[in-house]
Amino acid sequence: MHLDAIDLRNFYARRIGLMVRRLLRPRFRAFWPDVEGLRVFGLGYASPYLAEFRTQALCTGALAPVRLGALPWPERAASHTALVDETELPLDDEAADRILLVHMLEWSEHPHALLREIWRVLAPNGRILVAVPNRRGLWARMDSTPFGYGSPFSRSQLTRLLKDAMFQPESWHYVLHLPPFNWRLLTRWPDFWERAGDLLLAWPFRGSSWWRPRSRSMRRAAREPVRRMRRRVIPVPAGAVTPRLTREQEDGLLAEEILRR
Repeated sequence: MHLDAIDLRNFYARRIGLMVRRLLRPRFRAFWPDVEGLRVFGLGYASPYLAEFRTQALCTGALAPVRLGALPWPERAASHTALVDETELPLDDEAADRILLVHMLEWSEHPHALLREIWRVLAPNGRILVAVPNRRGLWARMDSTPFGYGSPFSRSQLTRLLKDAMFQPESWHYVLHLPPFNWRLLTRWPDFWERAGDLLLAWPFRGSSWWRPRSRSMRRAAREPVRRMRRRVIPVPAGAVTPRLTREQEDGLLAEEILRR
């Protein structure tokens, strides 16, 4: 079970959602401090965090899977949002320098195929950030936030999944140490509670972890799965191909031939 784009928009408009955005945005930005001239994409529901890179990056795009649905982003400018099939992204090979996955991997029905498709579109020196719910965290056990839906991951599970998709995990970090309650005491000073959680290592409350895998692991070609054939529309000059007749047309021609005889 998963939510849709409207549910996620409503969550990030609430007090607890604004708190989550306030805590995650600077951390994502700290990992990618300089995106000048780079192509940055968000996959899933990453629009609340893409604004950090929009003014500096060469281009930014919010890719929303069909099952989630899409909302226009940004709201007061030309939309950079596209509705996509998560296993066939509308990007050329090596067309992305940075990809941010938020509210995506834990809801995907085909996580390995999704990561392999990201591997295809990611540049050789590209980077991805994967934000997923922590399996042992309190946020993954309560459905009052989007982190309580889908399949949470442990550290070993996500490491294995990334390596199977030919990514090399570079680092991992925990965030959202405070409990997932919409209490004014928590949402009014989230930075204080987050720092306290870092110091106390309050692992039961860690709601989300994110991973920074390196781009593409150069394993031997035998590990590379066979890519699916993709349909393409090829223009053909008129008259170059004889049109195929329907069964009724073939029967009519046969009847005319019999009458002529």
